[in-house]
Amino acid sequence: MKRLTILILLFTTISARAAAPSRRATIAEFFDFLAIPNLASDAPNIARNAATIQAMFEKRGASTRLLTLDGAPPIVVVDLSSPGATRTIAFYAHYDGQPVDPSQWKSAPWTPIVRDAAGNDVDWRNAASIDPEWRLYARSAGDDKAPIIAMAAALDALHDSGRKPAVNLRFVFEGEEEAGSPHLAAYLAKYPDVLRPDAWILCDGPVHQSRRMQLVFGARGVVDLELTVYGPVKGLHDGHYGNWVPNPIIRLTHLIDSMRDENGRILIPHFYDDVKPPSGAEQEAMARIPPVEADLKREFGIAATEGLKLNDLLMLPALNVRGIQSGHVGALASNTIQTEAQASLDFRLVPAETPESVKKLVEQHIESQGYTIVRTTPDAATRLAHSKIAKLTWGAGYPPARTPLDLPLSRQISEIMHTAGHDPVRVPTLGGSIPMYLFQQPANTPVLILPIANHDDNQHAANENLRLQNLWDGIDVYVALFEGLK
Repeated sequence: MKRLTILILLFTTISARAAAPSRRATIAEFFDFLAIPNLASDAPNIARNAATIQAMFEKRGASTRLLTLDGAPPIVVVDLSSPGATRTIAFYAHYDGQPVDPSQWKSAPWTPIVRDAAGNDVDWRNAASIDPEWRLYARSAGDDKAPIIAMAAALDALHDSGRKPAVNLRFVFEGEEEAGSPHLAAYLAKYPDVLRPDAWILCDGPVHQSRRMQLVFGARGVVDLELTVYGPVKGLHDGHYGNWVPNPIIRLTHLIDSMRDENGRILIPHFYDDVKPPSGAEQEAMARIPPVEADLKREFGIAATEGLKLNDLLMLPALNVRGIQSGHVGALASNTIQTEAQASLDFRLVPAETPESVKKLVEQHIESQGYTIVRTTPDAATRLAHSKIAKLTWGAGYPPARTPLDLPLSRQISEIMHTAGHDPVRVPTLGGSIPMYLFQQPANTPVLILPIANHDDNQHAANENLRLQNLWDGIDVYVALFEGLK
């Protein structure tokens, strides 16, 4: 018995040492990838990123090509064909990232570094072992270069085991998602033979707050609004003219208050008329989502929320005030009635709302509050003719999208993840917005979202990071999917 124990310990030690170089090699390759700046507007570095991705997958035996449009970052397409396969499953991620303010970072955003749970830098290259709780810090470490490196490492694991996919695998990597994907629709239209697979798996975003992987079946749509209301043509002394000359800040805050209450309920008439109730499968999935509200309140430092269950609320539309601008506060405050006040709003949409239907309802409501709507800054004649003026500048926006949870593919992916030891939290919709509807066109193609980054990865913010265990889990799941999809 003692000898058997020694042999088991010896085998475990040898296995750990064998696995370690592979993981170190993955981190090293990831370091090189993350060191390339990746703003969508930085054409030279975007080209370097695209070339790096091509080299990364070509050395693993896949074929690659660049799709191009004038004035747009290229889309990198990687194909791994399987003889006899009858369908193609596409995995999507993006290789561009958010802008950075280096002064807010603990270390340079494009100089990757690994830190332990206490925030101390670690020498991962020479450490005796790799702690899965260590985190790798760099811009796009979580959003969204992590899936790209994980897919490449998964192909290594698949090759090393001698296993092969049963479907054609296609990887599609976009270079301007963080800039709003302004050319994605044009790419999909220009390259339908490449960008219209049998199904999509979008690999962007974080795992569930419980640290379990999540499989998401939808995303809310979005449309944004810049709203400006007006006061006098010049700033006025609020002692001499207050209570007589209208204050645009007061008017704006009252207008916003008429649109939304403190509990998040949108007060605009008929706003919920187009909202489809959740299906039976969606209701069942929502009931199984682990509760994280108490932990999140502690993490965010808040005593109360606008509603009870987070995921229930994400099934509803939302109105968010992104910012208000007018006048000054603190040391710069002055006793002045300002000339105008501006608010930036966004509306999150759910099926079957559209940007067009929401714009119509919002404008009808603003007019019902006594405002004349204009599209450009009002001139003197317009100011004198109308007592209340609101300038509206709408973004284009895009609609929401959902894939049924009970489709055969939806069930198959859930079962594969479960068998691989990563039973997913099945979430009917993201609270955020991605142009998922574009991937569904024109034949209602199934689209699912499978994130791998940690929920607290500081995406879009300073000190973005990736927990290493999330990377290892992502590789595991990709291996299981690449082999298990039929």
